[in-house]
Amino acid sequence: MVLIFFIVWMLFLDNYSYIEQRVLNKKIKELEDNRDYYKREKRNDSIKIKKLKNSNQIEKYAREKYYMKREKEDVYVIEFEKEIDKPKEEQTDF
Repeated sequence: MVLIFFIVWMLFLDNYSYIEQRVLNKKIKELEDNRDYYKREKRNDSIKIKKLKNSNQIEKYAREKYYMKREKEDVYVIEFEKEIDKPKEEQTDF
C-alpha cells in the first residue's frame, strides 16, 4: 500500500513528478531547437554582411533586391510563370 502511494505521489503529485519533467523536457527541446535555428540565421547573416562590405556586392544586391539602376539605364524584370502568383477568383455572394 505504501509503495503504491509512493508511486502515485511521485508520478502525479510531487513538484518533480514524472509528468512535470516530461513537460519541462519538451520545453527544453523547443528552446534548444530555437537556439540552433537562430545560430544558423546569425551565421548566414554574418556571411551576407561580410559580402556586402564590397561595393560591387552592394550594387549587385541593390539591383537584384530593389531593382535599382544606374542613370540612363533601363531595367527589365522577367518573371517566370512559376513565380507569378495567380490571383484568386473573386467570389460572388448570391
